Amino acid sequence: MLRYLRLLGVQFRASAAIAVQYRVEFLVRAGLALFWTGWTLVPLLVVYGARTAVAGWSFDEALVVVGWFTLLKGVLEGAVNPSLTAVVEHIRKGTLDFVLLKPADAQFLVSTAKFEPARVADLAGAAAVFAVAFHRMGRAPTPEGLLLAAVLLACAVAILYSLWILVISAAFVVVKVDNLSFLFVSIYDAARWPADVFRGGLRFVFTFVVPLAVMTTFPAEALLGRLGPARAALIAAGALAFSVLARVVWLRSIARYTSASS
Repeated sequence: MLRYLRLLGVQFRASAAIAVQYRVEFLVRAGLALFWTGWTLVPLLVVYGARTAVAGWSFDEALVVVGWFTLLKGVLEGAVNPSLTAVVEHIRKGTLDFVLLKPADAQFLVSTAKFEPARVADLAGAAAVFAVAFHRMGRAPTPEGLLLAAVLLACAVAILYSLWILVISAAFVVVKVDNLSFLFVSIYDAARWPADVFRGGLRFVFTFVVPLAVMTTFPAEALLGRLGPARAALIAAGALAFSVLARVVWLRSIARYTSASS
């Protein structure tokens, strides 16, 4: 474990060193991230400008969901997407050999190959949204709510990462998965809304198939004191199952890989 933590530190420092070489670009990226955080609030302001609640969620409570959406988007664009999209090129060119031959787990190496430090602005934006939401509500999250939210944050990151691993694993079969990755990013935009907004089949899909509710709505409910430990434990079990599934699919996909030298 310590060895992999050191490797993670090396990979992150390398990405940070590259980022600070181009300081203006870094600041522009960070500024754009903050801009899009503000832009994310526009649909919410439009909808709640005409009503006080939507599907049982007030404007302040929906802001908490947007905070989680922004936080997870920062994780997606800053830590998950940059590394794993490069895997597709390795598979397409047959150069994944250089990763597989290294004395470390291939999934870990490809998952931590590149970071975008500028996306830390998303985390700052999410913190600002949380602060505004709870200030408007006139209260702060309870210690139990913060603990459950931390657990669900880990679950949300695990599910987000696992979904991306499943998308990337498809590249071993179809090679070109650009459209599939764009589709996933587009679907993720729906996570800015509380899951209760969706009905019927969409509610089922966004809870169990592409579990957007687990990524944003359930953590928001934990912070708001609506989610109990039993449901949190069930969500954690589901996240673990999702992670195991992604790992199994990755290993089987690696077994199918045909390198450039084959």
